[in-house]
Amino acid sequence: MRLEDRYDVLDLWTSQTVLGRWEDDDGRVFSLSKLDVVPPLVSESEKTRAAYAATKVAPDKKEAKVRDLSISMLSPCEMPEEPRRSHVGVKGMKEVLYFQGTNAENVVCSFLPEGSELVEGDDQAFSEERFEEDFLAKWGELVKSDIKSELGPRPKAKKKPGKIPPERELLRADARHSVENYSSWHVTDGDEFSVLDNLEGLRDFVVSVTNDLKTMRAKYAETVPSPIDGSNVLCVARIYRDRNEYLDAVGEDMKWSAAYWSPQRRELVAHLPDGGAAELLKTIRHEAFHQYLSYACSMISASPWFNEGYAQYFEDVESCDWGMKGVELDFEALAAMLPSVMGMDYEAFYAGTDLERRLKYRIAWSIAYFIENGAPKVRFQPFKNLKRDYVAALVKTKSMSAATAAAFGSEEKLSEFVSEWKKFWLER
Repeated sequence: MRLEDRYDVLDLWTSQTVLGRWEDDDGRVFSLSKLDVVPPLVSESEKTRAAYAATKVAPDKKEAKVRDLSISMLSPCEMPEEPRRSHVGVKGMKEVLYFQGTNAENVVCSFLPEGSELVEGDDQAFSEERFEEDFLAKWGELVKSDIKSELGPRPKAKKKPGKIPPERELLRADARHSVENYSSWHVTDGDEFSVLDNLEGLRDFVVSVTNDLKTMRAKYAETVPSPIDGSNVLCVARIYRDRNEYLDAVGEDMKWSAAYWSPQRRELVAHLPDGGAAELLKTIRHEAFHQYLSYACSMISASPWFNEGYAQYFEDVESCDWGMKGVELDFEALAAMLPSVMGMDYEAFYAGTDLERRLKYRIAWSIAYFIENGAPKVRFQPFKNLKRDYVAALVKTKSMSAATAAAFGSEEKLSEFVSEWKKFWLER
């Protein structure tokens, strides 16, 4: 089987249309976009990147409706009925139009769409003049000459239509596009991944991360094989230099996290923690497994006992420490909890007190650790195909509970698993 990964076409269009965003010292936000492709229709909900690339249509520059639709989809404020023309002619620009209407907080200008956000105290008319002189004029000079400015490199000439690159290379191009106009960001590529970072002074560490990702992905695939051909998948990791930048990117809902795999963005997002590079590397190993398993299971959510259990296992494959200092472990009671934990969805798994959640996480880890280190030594190896059966059933049924049931096959086999798990941990 081959993973046909589909994306919201509006997200694809936006990610490829927006060239970059900047903020000046006074807090004004600049966003620059280039309209090379007609915006998607509402009916076109999801496509693979290759299918989207094959159906992209260049806009007619004389077609005002396409221009206005594009601006409305990118603009931070409501569109006016009619745009207003520039105060003065701008060198290098054929048309400069303003689209913010009566909005007093933004300047939205088309030469290519989007403008700057005003800050308290800015005068609207003065700001438009300053925008034309400081921003548009610079862009006009950039187009006429071949110099580089803080706005980024001169737009490249359009290439003649040719063969569409493989899906993985389209993914890689989009990842690079997201940071190419930011001098502080770097891109490091491997066969199966791209790492984006702004970790100044830590190039050696980034190289070690990329090498480790290659090694760990091979271990993931060896430990949890997939029935899916993942040759069109690219694993993207975006690493921020500090927590504030990370929180700006991930939002309030994830402010409790140190890093996470975002299935919606198809990115592993992290930041450099106070514990430094060693702590970050452990976190990336954890989240990279979530990333691997998502693709390995055709983007179908795996059970938390399996997903979180193996993610913790790969943080440090050499460790057999439960990491529950100050908590007395009663393996009889824990064994009684196993069937319940293995039947939980994420809402139930994350519910309860902090201590209860920590215990469920470690039970999940202990299951993965037993499968790798204890189960192969059980007489006749009754759990030899457990992982294979689980992943195959998950892809087929799209149900984590059905996959768990299929992996064990019967209540008797599950009881035997619990018994052997308890025996393994009592002897350690």
